[in-house]
Amino acid sequence: MIVHRALPADLDLVAPLFDRYRQFYGKPSDLERARRFLGERLRNGESVVFLAVEGETAIGFVQLYPGFSSIGTSRTFVLNDLYVEADHRRTGAGRALVEAAVAHARRVGAAGLSLVTGVENRSAQALYEGLGWTRETAFVEYGLALASAAGNGDLEDVHPTQAQGRAIG
Repeated sequence: MIVHRALPADLDLVAPLFDRYRQFYGKPSDLERARRFLGERLRNGESVVFLAVEGETAIGFVQLYPGFSSIGTSRTFVLNDLYVEADHRRTGAGRALVEAAVAHARRVGAAGLSLVTGVENRSAQALYEGLGWTRETAFVEYGLALASAAGNGDLEDVHPTQAQGRAIG
């Protein structure tokens, strides 16, 4: 298995994974939408995506969104999405993707990474904790869902924290 940073040229490999990731969370399949969304993020430098490939088959991805800490006056990243195909879970692919994300954040001088994962997603919690991530206990997290200005039509039913830091793998 090889993990590499995805470029716009990798869109045909990562878009189907992103589509299945969204399906896992109850969204209907929409490969064109997945391609458009990821393509915009990659072309505009709005996210960093690492892709796990075995042979010529893409088996997983992780997506980071850049952010900043006002208090720390530093760069940060949100590990927003982690997905590994069902038949490649528990093979080390998720771990390798998270490690690539952490290495990237270190390389660019980020102060840290954050994520949100489901309370019931014990396998993701074990992965993160096994890699040295710590559960946040000092803060309470809030979110406010907004109607979609882009007319996507399905954002109303997604709480902001439910849409980030999802880990499947």
